[in-house]
Order: sequence, then structure tokens, then C-alpha cells
Amino acid sequence: MTLQTPDHDEAHGGGLGSRLNWLRAAVLGANDGIVSTAGLVVGVAGATDERGALLTAGLAGLLAGSLSMAAGEYVSVSTQRDSEKAALAQEKRELATEPQAELIELTQMLEGKGLDAQLAREVAEQLTEHDALRAHAEVELGIDPDALTNPWHAAGASFLAFTVGALLPLLAIVLPPAAYRLWITVVAVVAALGLCGWSSARMGFAPVGRAVLRNVGGGVVAMGVTYAAGSVLGAVGV
Repeated sequence: MTLQTPDHDEAHGGGLGSRLNWLRAAVLGANDGIVSTAGLVVGVAGATDERGALLTAGLAGLLAGSLSMAAGEYVSVSTQRDSEKAALAQEKRELATEPQAELIELTQMLEGKGLDAQLAREVAEQLTEHDALRAHAEVELGIDPDALTNPWHAAGASFLAFTVGALLPLLAIVLPPAAYRLWITVVAVVAALGLCGWSSARMGFAPVGRAVLRNVGGGVVAMGVTYAAGSVLGAVGV
């Protein structure tokens, strides 16, 4: 019988985890850039239609947000990477000092995944002979030693994604005439959030409708709340 390659687009391989980490950082950065900057400039627009005030507020929000996202992502991913490296170092020490106990542990974990005892032992021995540390890292720790998270990559992706996302509502609020800028901003933000939700769902093989509704709904609520607050403050002269 001739085996045929499956005809589908399901993701396989160790690169999926890295891809999803990049996707997570990019989606979070873009969403935050769009929503937070849109909420900021729409809130200011509720109080004043002066283009200079809108531009100042939008630029300040863009710079503060992009740097904050990058710093937060760097700290978070650095902590994760440190934990991964510490776990690998401990596993390496255990393999050097207690190889037989580690082989038994690997066998038991493979049994827990559904292999019978004899087959689990054979697989554990072959994996250990090939690369003991990698075998324990992947089976026991769920870590790919060759694909540890990179804090600089995550920080850069978040910074860039936030900046790109924030530019859309900023340009939409300052470029059009005063009579149309609010509605143009709302439409642009809704479209961008819908596209962001659709693309993230497609790349992550997740349901599209739910992702789009989450993105658009959150953005609309944020703009509505900040515009109402800006209108109240503008009306009382604050």
C-alpha cells in the first residue's frame, strides 16, 4: 500500500509554538495600539475638535504605549526564557547523576501517553540513546531546546505591531475635516479590528467569527466610553 501525503493545511512541527508566540505578541500589540489610541483620540475629540490637541494626544499615546508594550513583553518573555533554561539545566544534572531513574521516569511518561509498558521502554531507550536531554525536555517539560523564547524578538514585534496599529486611528482623527473625522475614525478602527481578528484566527487555526466579534466589540466599547467621558468633561469646561 502506498502512503499519500494528507491534503490539508493543519500545522505540524516544532515551529508552531514559535509561530504562535510571534502571533500572540503581534496581535496583542496591534489590538492594543488600535484600541488604546482610538480610545484616547476619540475621548479627546469628545472634548475638543482642535487638530493640534488630537495630534499631541495621539502621538503621546503611541509612544507611551509602544514602549510600554515592548518593555512588558521583554520582561515577560525574559522570565519565561530564564525558567526554561533553569528547567533544562536541572534536567541535564539529573540525567548526569541519575540516568537510570530518568529512563524509568521517561518510560512511565510514555506509558501515560498510551504506550504499553514494553513499547514505552523501547521508545524511551531509543530516545535516550539518540538525545536524552531533548527527549526529556519535550516529553517531560514540553520545551524544544532549539526554540527557546527570545525576549528581544517578542519586544520588537510588540513595539512594531503597537506602532502600526496606533497609526491608523491617529491618522484617521487628524487628517479628515473636523465634521467627518470622528465617523471616519470609528469606521477605520472597526474595519482594522475586524481584519486583525480575522487574520489572527486564520493564522492560529481558530474560529474566525468569535475572534472578529471580540476585537470589534472591545474597540467599540472603548471608544464609546472614552467619547462619553470626553464629552462630559468638555461640556463642563475641564
